[in-house]
Amino acid sequence: MKSSADLQGMLRGVADGDRPAFRALYDATSSKLFGVVLRITGNRAEAEDVLQEAFERVWRKASLYRPEAGQPMAWLAAIARNSALDRIRANRIERARSDDDESILERLAAPEPSPVARESLRQCLGGLDEEARRCVILAYCSGYSREELAERFGRPVGTIKTLLHRTIKALKACLERE
Repeated sequence: MKSSADLQGMLRGVADGDRPAFRALYDATSSKLFGVVLRITGNRAEAEDVLQEAFERVWRKASLYRPEAGQPMAWLAAIARNSALDRIRANRIERARSDDDESILERLAAPEPSPVARESLRQCLGGLDEEARRCVILAYCSGYSREELAERFGRPVGTIKTLLHRTIKALKACLERE
């Protein structure tokens, strides 16, 4: 691994559009950064794509690096990490957009839902207001965190937590009646 001073010099070269400096930076850091994105994505092919996107960002934003703000490897790792998280969020949003009610209902219901259980869940979900319904589906089917839901719906995290709690309670009560 190159020293911080070496990496800073490479980043200065990249900021000036120096392709050999970019290649040297890639060679010196790509294996470490690949490990970062692989741990986040959990998928080798996806991690390779994310790493490429991260280095494209480095190429475009190298002039923004400031040594006084931190070590170059930490700056590069933050770009890689953010690229991986952006990919995961984009994949979640895409999955949420492509889910139809049937697949959502199947995932919310028991592992082997009967047609009656599925229909009961459909009716109970249909009785919710749209925001509560989308929120619970994104949380429990697409794995959104409370923080991500708060950002998506423009609400405080505490409000989302309460909304999820009340919605699950209402769904349970509805399913018990059905």
